[in-house]
Amino acid sequence: MTSPWLGWIQQLQGIAQTGLHYENHPFDTERYRQVQKIADAMLAAIADAEPQTLADLLHQDVGHATPKIEVRGVVFREGRLLLVQESSDGQWALPGGWADIGDSPSRAVEREIFEESGYITRATRLLAVYDRAHPRHDHPPALYHSYKLFFRCDLVEGQPTPSYETTAIDFFGPDAIPPLSPGRNSLSQIQRCFDLRDHPVAPVEFD
Repeated sequence: MTSPWLGWIQQLQGIAQTGLHYENHPFDTERYRQVQKIADAMLAAIADAEPQTLADLLHQDVGHATPKIEVRGVVFREGRLLLVQESSDGQWALPGGWADIGDSPSRAVEREIFEESGYITRATRLLAVYDRAHPRHDHPPALYHSYKLFFRCDLVEGQPTPSYETTAIDFFGPDAIPPLSPGRNSLSQIQRCFDLRDHPVAPVEFD
């Protein structure tokens, strides 16, 4: 699956989803459903999957189409960065995940850090807002468009505690980063966390 094609399909899906949400005329409804079916068929063709299977997955999201929000916690201890080993792929990532309804951004990242690592932290600063689909970040293609919010968090207390999502927890220096989970964070993003640690008044990065 190539990123340009996936981006075009996501835009078509978004147009169809938003159009169906604001539908005003039966003819408009039918047109948007046709656009949706075309996007489903395109995605199934390049993913070598059944159109209905993908449609069932994609159409769970309704309403005005908008990017999802993901949070990542940037926690340092003695100059080393907290990473967790993901159960799903055995690779490493900043603790984090999807923000839940009812959570503020800071609460979401603090919760994710605790659930995945066992550490209690306090979010102190927004470091960056990255568009997962932007080519500069070198993430693999994904069905959903999302924004990644990176928060600097101070370590309060706790001890490393794996969860059903994580198998190991550790702190790493900039020259000893383990294999990373590419959908969650890239090496350039990890390196940027170290850069921003040393520049506490740097402006928030975005895009």
